[in-house]
Amino acid sequence: MSAASTETSAPLPTAAGRVFFQPAPGVGCAGSSPMPRDDPVQKRQGKVTVKYDRKELRKRLILEEWIIEQLSELYDCEEEEMPEVEIDIDDLLEVNGEDERAVKLQESLIDCFKPTEDFVRELLGRIRGMRKLSAPSKKGL
Repeated sequence: MSAASTETSAPLPTAAGRVFFQPAPGVGCAGSSPMPRDDPVQKRQGKVTVKYDRKELRKRLILEEWIIEQLSELYDCEEEEMPEVEIDIDDLLEVNGEDERAVKLQESLIDCFKPTEDFVRELLGRIRGMRKLSAPSKKGL
C-alpha cells in the first residue's frame, strides 16, 4: 500500500497549523487550474514547431549509423574507443566533384591503417542524390 493511501489515527491539523503556498499574482504552474473562459485577457501557451523534411532526416540518420558501424570495423574498436574522425555530410555535399569528395574523405581517414577505398566508394554512392540540410524558413515573421 502506498503512503498516500494509508490512514492514520492521528487527528488532522487545524487550519491554523497549515501552511499554504500561493503564487505571486500572474504566475501559474503548468498543472494549475485553467483560466476562466470569459477572461478577455486569457493567455494561451505558445507552441513552437520546427519543420524539417522527415524523409531526408531519416535517410541522414540511417547513413550516420552506417558510417559509425563502418568506422568501428575500419578501426577495429567500439564507438567509444574510436579516434576522433570527423565526416561532415553537409561539407561533402558542398564539394562539387566526386573526386574532391573522395580526397576529403581520405584526409579524414588518414589515421586508419586498413584500406578505406571501399568505405569511401560506398559512402559517396550513398550520399549521391542527398541534399544539404538547411534550417527551415521562418514563416509568419
